[in-house]
Amino acid sequence: MRFIYLFIFLLSFSSFAQIELSNLFSNNMVLQQSSNVGIWGTVIKGKEIIITPSWSNQKFITKVKNDGSWYLEIKTPKAGGPYSIVILCDGDTKILKNILIGEVWVASGQSNMEMTLSGSNREPVIGSIDLIAKSKNSNIRLYTVKNSSNMTPSNYLEGNWSVANPSSVADFSAVAYSFANFLNEILDIPIGIINSSWGGSPAEAWTDKKSLDDNFKKSEIKNNHKDNAVHHNPSGLFNGMIAPLIPFKIKGAIWYQGESNTGRASSYTKLMNTMIKGWRNQWGQGDFPFYFVQIAPNGSIGNGDGTSQAFLREAQLKTMLSLKNTGMAVTLDVGSKITNHPQEKIIVGKRLAYWALAKNYGFDTLPFSGPVYESIEIKKDKVYVNFKYAQNGVTSYGKQLTGFEIAGKNKVFFEADATINPHWSAGWQERSVLILKSSRVTNPLYIRYGWKNYIQGNLYNVEGLPASSFRSYDFD
Repeated sequence: MRFIYLFIFLLSFSSFAQIELSNLFSNNMVLQQSSNVGIWGTVIKGKEIIITPSWSNQKFITKVKNDGSWYLEIKTPKAGGPYSIVILCDGDTKILKNILIGEVWVASGQSNMEMTLSGSNREPVIGSIDLIAKSKNSNIRLYTVKNSSNMTPSNYLEGNWSVANPSSVADFSAVAYSFANFLNEILDIPIGIINSSWGGSPAEAWTDKKSLDDNFKKSEIKNNHKDNAVHHNPSGLFNGMIAPLIPFKIKGAIWYQGESNTGRASSYTKLMNTMIKGWRNQWGQGDFPFYFVQIAPNGSIGNGDGTSQAFLREAQLKTMLSLKNTGMAVTLDVGSKITNHPQEKIIVGKRLAYWALAKNYGFDTLPFSGPVYESIEIKKDKVYVNFKYAQNGVTSYGKQLTGFEIAGKNKVFFEADATINPHWSAGWQERSVLILKSSRVTNPLYIRYGWKNYIQGNLYNVEGLPASSFRSYDFD
């Protein structure tokens, strides 16, 4: 009997601490390299937490707060692994295994980010079979945050880390995996990618309440969904799906969203800038990289000949041009007439990766942006268009150029003939320069490109990255 009492006593003593961790901290996770990485959780009762990582002989210790919560930062080395972490508190022990040190990115947005590599009903992902078949890679780790909308910021997170393989990758975000896979291929270091996205969600749902309150009147930001869907609630998805990630150390974020804000483009640049600044302020990591996808042309949101999407694309471009450490992957050449989910998800992920490689990983000479409109020169009835990110010129790769329009003083636009002379005979000043002309506009003043909901974009820089839709004027 005495032994039974002793066993019960020891059992109750050892279970006193009961260490609970955020679900971010589990087997198979990736921690950001060369950083002070925060780890946090709770205990029922205990005095101090001791963390010992296998990559270091150092023990990291912190006291448990009166409410049972604790937070502790540990130093991580350069990329490598696998490692383990032992967490002790008053006799209770947690051991985390198969941990990698590398680069961690957050992927977020609506359905185009959420769409899995295996595709969805009647919506394929081009090239997915090959990518899935080649996906067995212990140096890529995936985490999908379960959909959750809250009224206030939450600490609770539902999800788990998995090692990349054909099973786990098939059900993971196609864009996010393509991005992570390309970074791993080029950098040859572990990559952790956290997907936190929800189809049909507007940007205000992903923006923290303080940022919205400080920058918008209540009448400006509201639930615009007719059935009051919870994933449209302002700040709801930030509270439920972003706040629980903070302050998990990350390298940066990628973002694919905008379709649910089409029709409200006039406020979208301000909203995007506000959201990005809010995330950066909440994370406390300074102006971390934030790369996003410009929405692809499609005929499923409004009339294909309408212009609401063109205005939204322009609003996204303005964020790239106005906010530090942002970049935009253009998709004007990979749209769809029948859906707002273009099939070229793998290309989109790689285009986001070009930004990260060029701006964050030392590939300074790697092209990362397609042509961005800069200015025009008018010579009689011709308009010569100048671009940033096209120092070697522009091209259509032999395809007929379409989607260009010209207007004169009356501001009535007509289809323009667009030409690019790639030959040496054109001379240095005109070789690979875009020239626009219309027989119906003898004195041109204004131009635009891709100013419709749907267009098959075919203007690129010679490095192969597509141009954004643009206009040379600011009247509507």
